[in-house]
Amino acid sequence: MNIALQLRDYRLTTAEILYHLPDHPSVLQSFIWQELDLAPKFPVLHKFLDFWSQNIEGRLHSVRVGTATLITPGEWRHGTLHSLN
Repeated sequence: MNIALQLRDYRLTTAEILYHLPDHPSVLQSFIWQELDLAPKFPVLHKFLDFWSQNIEGRLHSVRVGTATLITPGEWRHGTLHSLN
């Protein structure tokens, strides 16, 4: 995973894409896509879906999206260090 992107608030984004099989349009197939992307606009996912629509025969049915932040702010606790001597 690219730490620089994660520090710019990119999140691990998973999309379940359902699409119609070209030879059997009444049958749906599932495809899982996963990348770092920016919620809530998801520009990377939209670029992929645009590519799909223009280059892949299976017509899109639906897309479900989930995200997870991989890097979270650290937690600050006030404490005291004791000498072992």
